[in-house]
Amino acid sequence: MFGRAAAVLAPLVTILVTFLVATPLATSPALGQGTSPQAKIVRRELRIGAPGVASALDPGAALEGTNPLIARQVFDTLVAWREGSTEIEPALATRWSVSRDGLVWSFTLREGVKFHDGSPLTAAEVAASFERQLRPEAQGANKTWPLLLRGSPGVVKEVRARNARTVEIVLVQPYAPLLTVLAHPALAIAKPSTAQDGAGRLIGTGPYRIVDASAGRLALEATPGYWAGTPQSERLVFLDVSADDEAESELDSRSLDIWFPDGPPRRTQGALSAPGLRVGYLAFQTEKEPFSRRTLRQAVAAALDPAILGQTLERAAVPLQSFLPPGVWGRREGSPILGGSRSTVKALIKESRWPKETRPTLLVPAETKPLNLPKLAETIQLLLGSDDLPLNIQVEPEGAMLPLLQSGAFDMALTEATVAGGDPHLLLYPLSTSEAATKGPRAMNFSFYRNPRLDDVLVRASQLSFRAERQRLYQRGQAMLAEELPWLPIYVRLQWAVVRSDVKGLRLHPTGIHRLDTVSLEVPPALEPAPGATR
Repeated sequence: MFGRAAAVLAPLVTILVTFLVATPLATSPALGQGTSPQAKIVRRELRIGAPGVASALDPGAALEGTNPLIARQVFDTLVAWREGSTEIEPALATRWSVSRDGLVWSFTLREGVKFHDGSPLTAAEVAASFERQLRPEAQGANKTWPLLLRGSPGVVKEVRARNARTVEIVLVQPYAPLLTVLAHPALAIAKPSTAQDGAGRLIGTGPYRIVDASAGRLALEATPGYWAGTPQSERLVFLDVSADDEAESELDSRSLDIWFPDGPPRRTQGALSAPGLRVGYLAFQTEKEPFSRRTLRQAVAAALDPAILGQTLERAAVPLQSFLPPGVWGRREGSPILGGSRSTVKALIKESRWPKETRPTLLVPAETKPLNLPKLAETIQLLLGSDDLPLNIQVEPEGAMLPLLQSGAFDMALTEATVAGGDPHLLLYPLSTSEAATKGPRAMNFSFYRNPRLDDVLVRASQLSFRAERQRLYQRGQAMLAEELPWLPIYVRLQWAVVRSDVKGLRLHPTGIHRLDTVSLEVPPALEPAPGATR
């Protein structure tokens, strides 16, 4: 094991440096050198490139990507994610409480908040915003509501205004993840515009408002008197930029200040990265041999050297040593899951009574970019083979993977899941409980593992509104998963940004939905683009 780790020490150092530079607390690079402070001015327009910039903004159109990133700047939510994590802090609501039966959540609204048209934020407007999404004709538009709230209308029975400053969300069953997922822009507060030029458009209370929209371009302007403080940049201009060649050219010509690619960028200068919410894991088919044997699953975990996995993952992802990615509240720290000594692996294999003539199959998607999953599967095959755990590899197109997973037609599978909305429930529950372990189109627990004790822990964690108790239950649940290993975390995908050296204040958030009202640009006057040079 030590020989294998030494062989990849140099690449691992590079990976660790990239990770440390890009932690959620890391800011964008320092100002350029060689220019005196007196010669610097602040340009108040920030130009941001990202793939798939649409001319119309629908906050509920997507769970991740460019759409919620832009929506975060235009619309506010009742609560917000804290910097660098999915813990919750006040936003439009300054405080909240829940009834003893967990069915009624009450939120007290911040005073003095106004929509972009100058109308005041009231509990009636908040209720109307949610009720619009509960209507049958609106449910098809909000693609994220079913993912965050267990269907349409899911756990929500009604949303009502108790008085001018108190709004109540009434549930059909206790659902503690509600508080975390309410921070997602898909559940932001919006109202239809009454302006003649804004027919059919939604307006919000966020730090920016939309002032111009066209194909591949969306311009936002800072909201005067914004309740959380004046944004650092007067304008944000989002441009549809997907390819490295275009992004590099635009950055070099100063037509672009920040680029958010959908994978690792080719350019390393000015690149920032941080772990996101998408997790790659091995699902063991625990209903049949050989992975019905717990000690064999433990042997696989011990045989996978995270340093060697990190070399194969390159810049697309980093090894994951916990059942939740960094930045997700409730994560269990301090007990690495991957890696072990050769003697530990051999002892576990012996204890499992592994039949040497057995050669199970590893099912893997055919995706090669930005993460080469067949190559990762080959690395897993080599690591296990060196410890007398031979594997076959079965590569399948992405469209063919889900039916195979849901039918249990595999021995071991490499697949992915997302911590939707940043709450532990939305990863641990579907991947680990008996409810999701029935074969067919509703299956999400692809290991088909059933454990009533674990079910009880995760069900209670989803119902109890007291955050500290939920934290304790998730710690216990992850300890049980680490002992049983029905599925094995392998990696977490990285999210990326490329910024110019004069961009200040950018911090990447684990959700990929970054706060941009704190970002500014400082450039020497001599480099300020001429009028008409902007896009």
